[in-house]
Amino acid sequence: SINKYQNIIYLKDSSIELTFENQKICIYGSPYTPEFFNWAFMLTKETAFEKWKSIPKNTDILVTHGPPFNILDKSKSGHNCGCVSLSEKIQEIKPMIHVFGHIHETYGIQVQNGTTFVNASILNYNYKMSNK
Repeated sequence: SINKYQNIIYLKDSSIELTFENQKICIYGSPYTPEFFNWAFMLTKETAFEKWKSIPKNTDILVTHGPPFNILDKSKSGHNCGCVSLSEKIQEIKPMIHVFGHIHETYGIQVQNGTTFVNASILNYNYKMSNK
């Protein structure tokens, strides 16, 4: 039951500010990703632009389900599956860290323009535990 995890904070298009050693860190989370079949939390290109506008400019750590376009987002078929609108928002706010998953094939870390991008997918393409 979820009740036994009382310290968990679910960030659905929302943020929380935490203080560590007198330094405030703003963490923003969103479960959305570009449209993919008929799954939950899917965004069309049109709705993605509006959705990402709500990410605060002071976001230090961004957590989303899906990746930005062209960063650890290459599918098994070789296509970049990330969100263009999310990439544009990241260029604007420049978070320290962006953590995401969704594209299991490109698990890893990449640093670009001062942001550390982490594709934290723990399953491989066949949904087997492989990335630890």
